[in-house]
Amino acid sequence: MRNTEKPQPRPVFEKLPKYSAGKPPVAVEGLTQYKLSSNENPLGPVDEVRQVLRDFDQTHRYPDSLATRLRTALGQQLGVDPEDIVTGAGSLGALTQILATFAGGNPDGSQDEVIYSWRSFEAYPICVGLAGAKSVQVPNNSDGSHNLAAMAEAITERTKVILVCTPNNPTGPAVTEAQVRDFLNKVPSRVLVVLDEAYFEFCQASEIEAGTQPPVNGLNVYPDYRNVVVLRTFSKAQGLAGLRVGYSISHPEITEHLRVGATPFAVSSLAEEAAIASIEHSDQVMQRVQHLVAERERVKTALEAQGWWIPDSKANFIWLATGEHTPAFSALAEENALSVRAFGTEGVRVSIGEDEANSRLIRMCEGFPHKAQRPE
Repeated sequence: MRNTEKPQPRPVFEKLPKYSAGKPPVAVEGLTQYKLSSNENPLGPVDEVRQVLRDFDQTHRYPDSLATRLRTALGQQLGVDPEDIVTGAGSLGALTQILATFAGGNPDGSQDEVIYSWRSFEAYPICVGLAGAKSVQVPNNSDGSHNLAAMAEAITERTKVILVCTPNNPTGPAVTEAQVRDFLNKVPSRVLVVLDEAYFEFCQASEIEAGTQPPVNGLNVYPDYRNVVVLRTFSKAQGLAGLRVGYSISHPEITEHLRVGATPFAVSSLAEEAAIASIEHSDQVMQRVQHLVAERERVKTALEAQGWWIPDSKANFIWLATGEHTPAFSALAEENALSVRAFGTEGVRVSIGEDEANSRLIRMCEGFPHKAQRPE
């Protein structure tokens, strides 16, 4: 009789959370649908990138596995050595390479530890678990920001990597350079610290209140610390989410190992050409970013006037701490042909979308009876 046993995944899969991508909006008669659930750039890429997409005819050729032209263009734009750059399939692909290289399981059966703030990017626990390492989650401060002091206290002999998501997804606050440097001075040099700056361009376009410090620019920090990796992407500001192109920046003693662990041909030739065109027209990219930042502030100001508490987001989204009323808010958004990203009974992340979508959100929030207040 034939054996009916089935192949089984590794035991770790039973413990991993499921990644929940932003859902599209539900059709509502008479209303234009808007997707505000995935932190996408609703304006899309600049026209020159669209031209690249129309003209590209090299799909039958393998890409350059080192993305040499892209790294050269990035090096010139950012003022870094192209050899310090390692590309990946989005910043998530680049992060996966980092974790696979520096954290996992050990021959004696023990697990390396990866520290990160929580709630933060929901792919973190999945990536850490798949690498074979153990997640150490440190609760956010009440305003949604990182508790860096507590993260430093969580370091043990098993700690191999620390992830600092700035601005933090999904809550929005960013850390400053002074905060990062103070934190790094408490971290052993053997521990790799990843500054995940997927939304960095939105920090650049954000106005900084007098007397406050701007969000950190990882490129100002990594030259002084051999254990720092800066993580960035073309998915958000440049509107290339569907092409999957990101990169990390670090010192040669780190990049030499990351290149070994990198997935061959992770960045397609089309993605590389589109990214280069985005770099060449970065002024237009930033104009679009500035518009989205202005819309973010319009939404935030309007909701605060209605009585909502909104964390100080420096990204292209806002966080509504709706708690137990999160399902009701998500359902109301659905009735208004808006999709938002609900997190259980914690809160809702709302991406900044088209102007009309943002205006509809403001009107909808005014009538919602359970306006978010700052958690205790």
